Amino acid sequence: MSVVAVNSVATPPRRRRRALPSTAVSAIVILGASLFIAFFPWLVAPFDHNVFDYTAIMQAPSLIHPFGTDNFGRDVLSRVLHAYRIDMQIALFATIGPFIFGTLIGALVGYSGRWVDAIFGRVVDAVITFPFLVLVIAIVSVLGPGLGNMYIAVGIVGWVFYARLVAAEIRVQRRLDYADAARAMGYGHLRIVFRHLLPNAVTSAVVYWMTDMALAILLGSSLGYLGLGAQPPAAEWGVLIADGKNFMTTAWWMTVFPGIAIVVTGLGFSLAGDGMAELLRPDR
Repeated sequence: MSVVAVNSVATPPRRRRRALPSTAVSAIVILGASLFIAFFPWLVAPFDHNVFDYTAIMQAPSLIHPFGTDNFGRDVLSRVLHAYRIDMQIALFATIGPFIFGTLIGALVGYSGRWVDAIFGRVVDAVITFPFLVLVIAIVSVLGPGLGNMYIAVGIVGWVFYARLVAAEIRVQRRLDYADAARAMGYGHLRIVFRHLLPNAVTSAVVYWMTDMALAILLGSSLGYLGLGAQPPAAEWGVLIADGKNFMTTAWWMTVFPGIAIVVTGLGFSLAGDGMAELLRPDR
């Protein structure tokens, strides 16, 4: 009786796939729908958002106008949907500048010596002494109302928070063995910072950026409500709430539905931040 030897090739264990956290899935659904509406509002809005209809002034929610109409007969649902375009722009443009500039400054500060860190610490103390919203309102009041000036005001103040976060991460990374090895190999300081340290330290800043977009929407709506952000007749959630504040007892839908849109979209960005933090957690 012959014995046949079977040569088996050992196969390496398959890498375990990381399942998307439930928070990330929810964020994808909410933000995906929000982005679609922001890019193509005319595909989902039932009416022109700027057309006056004096025969349908302040009508309650119905089958024809699911969110009711405002004091000029404009369809509130259409205005809420078209407002996605401006408010999603606010979420991006009000945070992308502080994120990039603050990350670069924080990387340099965290790697530099103590005197640079000391100067940066005084700048941080000067900024965080005052409430963020108060500083932004003060700057916009000087520059004048409008989205452009709002972006400038947020950029002047907002970069400090990203820089402080990244600087703290860089201080941790620069003490690790791989940073010592890079210095021993004679790499330049800029190469060590931007090619080796920053990619390992930027994760927390990206997670903060996601949640900061939610705060940017709240900020843009607050300034729009105060008349310092988007200006009428632009469809922006803060402007819509300001338009309906005098009709809360007779036409509650003019303020309630834009407020719901703010909450849902802000929740989407917050869930995106939580999901990204969970997905990038090293022990997963």
